[in-house]
Amino acid sequence: MTIYEYYIVYPEGESQELEVPLRIDQLVDLNGRPLKLPLPSPRTIAYRVVKIRHTEERGVHASYHYVELVPAQELISYC
Repeated sequence: MTIYEYYIVYPEGESQELEVPLRIDQLVDLNGRPLKLPLPSPRTIAYRVVKIRHTEERGVHASYHYVELVPAQELISYC
């Protein structure tokens, strides 16, 4: 039996478990939930998935989703 685990890794190095996997370039909120477009405001705190790393050990498949903070000026195009 294989267990699948998903994690978000913030720029500061902290990580948090996710419920669902993410895609590269996907915008997510502070808790790693995908954001719905259009955004309500360019002042929304948003992260972009920039890298995904997979590891497998003894029946546990873990995916680490690395994110970067998206500047407010760039978020204007998503509003």
